[in-house]
Order: sequence, then C-alpha cells, then structure tokens
Amino acid sequence: MRCSTSRLTCARSRLRRRAGACVAVLAVLAVLAPAAAPRVRPGADVMQKLLDDLVRRDGFPAALAAVQGRDGRVRSYTAGVGDLRTRARAPVDGEVRIGSNTKTFVSVVVLQLAGEGKVRLDEPVETYLPGLIRGNGNDGHHVTVRQLLQHTSGLPEYTAFLDLAVAPYRYDYFEPRRLLDMALQQKPAFSPGTRWKYTNTNYIVAGLLVERVTGRPVAEAITNRVIRPLGLRHTYFPAVGERGVRGPHPDGYQQDLGKPLVDMTDLDPSWAWAAGQMVSTPAEINRFFGAVVRGKLLRPEQLKEMRRTVAVSPSAPGKGYGLGLFRRPLKCGGESWGHGGDIPGYSTWNSVTDDGRAAAIAVTRTPFPSDAAEQHLDAAIQTALCGR
Repeated sequence: MRCSTSRLTCARSRLRRRAGACVAVLAVLAVLAPAAAPRVRPGADVMQKLLDDLVRRDGFPAALAAVQGRDGRVRSYTAGVGDLRTRARAPVDGEVRIGSNTKTFVSVVVLQLAGEGKVRLDEPVETYLPGLIRGNGNDGHHVTVRQLLQHTSGLPEYTAFLDLAVAPYRYDYFEPRRLLDMALQQKPAFSPGTRWKYTNTNYIVAGLLVERVTGRPVAEAITNRVIRPLGLRHTYFPAVGERGVRGPHPDGYQQDLGKPLVDMTDLDPSWAWAAGQMVSTPAEINRFFGAVVRGKLLRPEQLKEMRRTVAVSPSAPGKGYGLGLFRRPLKCGGESWGHGGDIPGYSTWNSVTDDGRAAAIAVTRTPFPSDAAEQHLDAAIQTALCGR
C-alpha cells in the first residue's frame, strides 16, 4: 500500500485499520513530520510533565526517557506503571524491545567490515551471498550492499505475509532464510536504486551478509563489535528461543482495534531478527547513537558514507535516510540523527546531535492510541533536544 512519510509508516497506519496488523512492529519512527517544540527549558519538571502527560492524556501505560545535554549530564525519567496488574511503577531506564533501532547496529557492523576491506558498499549482494536473491524478478546481481542499508534496493517486504493477529505466531521461531523466502515470493517493488522505500527485508539480507563474511552469528558480531566496546550492559540481541526480557523492564502492551490491551512482553522476536530483534534502555540507546555520530565506532570514510542521505519523500523536506540512520531537522535549528522502532508492546523514539545532545523515549503501547499521541511524543523529543 502507499502512504505518506508525513505519518509514521505504512505499517503503523495499516495496524490501525486492521486488527493486529503486525507489519507495524518494525515501523520507522524518524520520518514523522516534526511537531512544534514547546518553547520551554527542559528541566526535570518539564520533561517529567511531558512524560506524565503521555500516560495520563494519551493512554500509554508507561513512558521512559533519557535526556543528555551538551554538558554530557544524563537525566532519566519514568512515568506510569510497568505492570497493569500490580500497578508497580515503571523502572527508571528499564529494558525495552527497541525494534528497528536494531538496523543501525547491523549497519555499523557492515560499515566496519567495509572499513576493513571485507565488504564493498557498491558491490552486488551476489558477491557475498551467491544465489540467495533469486525469483520473481529479484536478482542479487543488481542489488548492492549500499542499497540494502539505505532502503533503495526495491526488495519486497516479507512482513506482508505477517499481516495478521500477533497471537498465532508470537511464540513461533522463524529462521532468517524463511523470512527472506516470504519476501521473494513477490516481485520487486521497483528497480534497484531508483527509489527509497523502507523495507525490513533489506536488513534480513544485511544480517545474512554479516554472517557469511564473518563466519559467525550476527548477534555475536554486534556484541563483540559494538555492545562490548561501548560497555552497554543492558543492550543485547536475544538468543535463539529467548522470549522474555532479561533485566528490569516495563511490560509492553498491544491493543488491536476494539479489543482490550494484551500483555505482549514475552514473545519470540525471531521474525524481526536483524531488522528489529534487539533489547536496550533509553540511556544506552543514546550512548550508542552518540558513539555512532561522533565516530567512535566507524572510521571517517565509513561514517561519511553512513551520513550520506537520500530524501525519504518530497512531502518531508529536510528528512533523509543514510545507511541505517535517519537525519531529521530540529525546530530550533540544525539537525539530529537517529532511527526509532516498534515491536508489539514497545515503541522507541530517539535522536542525537553532533554537539552531544541526545534524547530517547520509550512507550509501552502499540499501536499509538491517536495521531495526537504521536505528535505529543515528537514534541517531547523536540523539547529535550531544543532546550538550553
């Protein structure tokens, strides 16, 4: 289906219209048209009020945030309850499923391999995964590594086959190749390199590429190359068969149209794999993206390539997508970098700036209860980044 990038994503819109449409769980958040940032100083009282409003006014069970100023000081906030049964308060900087933020971790690993001369961004996927991309007009000879990371490959979306209620397969295990086979049952969305379209299939292929080049699981590559060097203690790629969230966390809830909230905290995230399987906290998301934009994880040449963006839509001026990274304008001037992601029960929004500001907010209800709720969350991010 078609959609405008002035809204969150096609997937999220479909989820609102069709009960349990699971495509939204890997939705991109950063393409949302930015709401006007309130002209207030983002002190503790202001940010706390904004989170409280997300709970009381917009109906999220919980909202967690981490905000870092130019001075490097980090402030964490929480509002609402982490468990609707016990009414226990949501933990400060609790672990949440981060959905499509996983893509940026995968992109960093691919770019590191490029910096080591093991991968060439403009080389066809066929070079690294011979014979993998075949069928219905899809051909790995014509899709480059860069196009995977930038969503310009034209590969069809595998989540089209998961457009049904979450419950039937929330505990099922999906092998990555099975996900790719779903995608390749369809024709390409467009000729490679001619358009931009956010497609989770791209990062399933990118994950398979990492595994072929390194000879190790993509989870291990992310852990050894990104998570451990940054000292991220609450960020991880769930193990095969792992259904729960390891550390202190708020429960995540899904609400299909006309139905009550369902606790979706426990599920098998394998169907998201390299496109959206990871877990982290708001503060560690900020640390990761801050390290990315400051060049702590990539060589200058690869960071430059990562930040080279294409427009996502004529209706979204100033917004662009690089290699696993969104650029978005700030109402107070300048730009920010991040990604964002959804998975049943959790939605995480985040952005960082080159001068050290960072903000990440996670809410524990999908899909969003209203368009206004999206705008309020975006305004909170803008407030966190645009305050002095």
